[in-house]
Amino acid sequence: EIVDGNVKMTLGMIWTIILRFAIQDISVEETSAKEGLLLWCQRKTAPYKNVNIQNFHISWKDGLGFCALIHRHRPELIDYGKLRKDDPLTNLNTAFDVAEKYLDIPKMLDAEDIVGTARPDEKAIMTYVSSFYHAFSGAQKAETAANRICKVLAVNQENEQLMEDYEKLASDLLEWIRRTIPWLENRAPENTMQAMQQKLEDFRDYRRLHKPPKVQEKCQLEINFNTLQTKLRLSNRPAFMPSEGKMVSDINNAWGGLEQAEKGYEEWLLNEIRRLERLDHLAEKFRQKASIHESWTDGKEAMLQQKDYETATLSEIKALLKKHEAFESDLAAHQDRVEQIAAIAQELNELDYYDSPSVNARCQKICDQWDNLGALTQKRREALERTEKLLETIDQLYLEYAKRAAPFNNWMEGAMEDLQDTFIVHTIEEIQGLTTAHEQFKATLPDADKERQAILGIHNEVSKIVQTYHVNMAGTNPYTTITPHEINGKWEHVRQLVPRRDQALMEEHARQQQNERLRKQFGAQANVIGPWIQTKMEEIGRISIEMHGTLEDQLNHLRQYEKSIVNYKPKIDQLEGDHQLIQEALIFDNKHTNYTMEHIRVGWEQLLTTIARTINEVENQILTRDAKGISQEQMNEFRASFNHFDRDHSGTLGPEEFKACLISLGYDIGNDAQGEAEFARIMSIVDPNRMGVVTFQAFIDFMSRETADTDTADQVMASFKILAGDKNYITVDELRRELPPDQAEYCIARMAPYNGRDAVPGALDYMSFSTALYGESDL
Repeated sequence: EIVDGNVKMTLGMIWTIILRFAIQDISVEETSAKEGLLLWCQRKTAPYKNVNIQNFHISWKDGLGFCALIHRHRPELIDYGKLRKDDPLTNLNTAFDVAEKYLDIPKMLDAEDIVGTARPDEKAIMTYVSSFYHAFSGAQKAETAANRICKVLAVNQENEQLMEDYEKLASDLLEWIRRTIPWLENRAPENTMQAMQQKLEDFRDYRRLHKPPKVQEKCQLEINFNTLQTKLRLSNRPAFMPSEGKMVSDINNAWGGLEQAEKGYEEWLLNEIRRLERLDHLAEKFRQKASIHESWTDGKEAMLQQKDYETATLSEIKALLKKHEAFESDLAAHQDRVEQIAAIAQELNELDYYDSPSVNARCQKICDQWDNLGALTQKRREALERTEKLLETIDQLYLEYAKRAAPFNNWMEGAMEDLQDTFIVHTIEEIQGLTTAHEQFKATLPDADKERQAILGIHNEVSKIVQTYHVNMAGTNPYTTITPHEINGKWEHVRQLVPRRDQALMEEHARQQQNERLRKQFGAQANVIGPWIQTKMEEIGRISIEMHGTLEDQLNHLRQYEKSIVNYKPKIDQLEGDHQLIQEALIFDNKHTNYTMEHIRVGWEQLLTTIARTINEVENQILTRDAKGISQEQMNEFRASFNHFDRDHSGTLGPEEFKACLISLGYDIGNDAQGEAEFARIMSIVDPNRMGVVTFQAFIDFMSRETADTDTADQVMASFKILAGDKNYITVDELRRELPPDQAEYCIARMAPYNGRDAVPGALDYMSFSTALYGESDL
């Protein structure tokens, strides 16, 4: 009688001999099956310690590989943690016994033969391992289902992260705009030119330092939004709708408000600088005229209130009367100055001068004093005329002197005032006008000198008569207080002021010439950069609709084009520098160009945004082409059809243009109610935001989506059903066993409890979860 153990050992040896002969002639075509089986073993045993499957001979000698395969699929059959690598015989017998008892896999190998052989038979082990592969084929289906779910969940997680990134970037940009606009809308005026210049410098820092990064953020936001929508369309997900107030159009509207506030703020700054400059000039002019007038009126009221005519002789009365007539002439001559003082004060009030109260007070005092002088003058004339009949003689020479000296003295005071008057000009023509007026004034000086000599001649004649006839005179002219010494002094002062005025006009003329050079320099550059930007915008528009080469060729061409545009930035910076020099020189207009720095800035920003957006569109077309399996010829055909119906070359199709394009491609869209309904359905797909236009990207998506192999809610649902063992629900343990930890937890957190009649505690509803992934229900 034979012992059972010996019988089994004999059977194992017989199986080994049979398998060696059975697989001895493996063909070349079966080599790929061997590699596939080896790869399957490596993937299933990878998580297990001390197991490293590299072949079908010595990698299986310790028995841990067989035990790992059983434990991977049926962990309840083997306590893998108690196995030891240094006990291969026990490991092999355990694996063979369990496989025969529970998996219906006969013992094809002998444990002692494997351990005692330096290199076990490869073909025998491969045949035995293939039995495990067929025994666990059902688990392979579950793994395939799990991989599909992992793929879908990974796409969904990536899209959710992109949505969160968009919301945060949009919120940050809108918050910056919200904080910046109130600063730009602050129109609180300053009282000094220095304060307004500081505000202008702060605004330039904002334009140069703070705004450019935000322009880049806005461009990146639009690119991220377009990329996200493309990925959602490619993964058969519904279009992303940002939170209320965070659409791309909302951000563009907020950005437009920001730029409008910028424009208004800059115009306000320049107007305020002009206003303060004008105010400083008027205030100084007011002070000069007021000081001259107050100096002239000093003592006049007391003089008019004298009673000297009551005790005067006849000749003295005559003299007092003539003197009063001369004073009235002088008073009338000063009427224009008083009116000018009042007009300047009124203009200062209208321009909201910060020190208007003191100006008004001084002006009011001058006007009140002027009215009092007029009343006193009239009263004194009446008194003198009452006594005029008592007076018969008068010294005609003194009278003539007084009559000629007074207007001449007033002329000299006016000349001194004009020669010391400050001036503000902004063009060469204006300074040339002042220079011409000054030259005309200098031409009158010889005649004025003759008048001066004539007046002095009268005074000399009086002195000669007094000396000749020993007239008893007080030694002063009774008709005027203007002395020859005073006339000579003022005349000398006028002569000294003339060359000073010449120098001031020459310096101002030189400054205006420099300003004109700045204007020409800025104009020359602006007249080149402005058309260059416009030309580049037109060229980008043409590139976006033309078909030259593959999409990759177009993308490379656009990137090279973008690089050439970025390399043009130093010329923009140079123009900014010239613009800053113009603003520092307080130049407010430029007849040499129609372009302003604002036009250049806006054009440059639009150019950068357009090239970035065009590159993003081509990248999305490549992404769509690769994902949908569209050939380059198909892409060219789609582009040709799209361009044919894009009559206005806007890069989009209107509803009627799109409808005609579909009909040309073979779509049967009738003019009846059914046809209109079908077209409305198609428009809801290509234009989910109801913008009224169809982009080329949406057109490509529509043309390729019907035949594309994309995941659907039904496919995901079927995959979950496999993992759940054909149940209508799935448990937490099943999810954690079949899916990676992070994606298993993702499903557990989002799956609703299952409430069907066959529910068990902890059952989860994978059906509603699958439909929610594709926008068919709320997740």
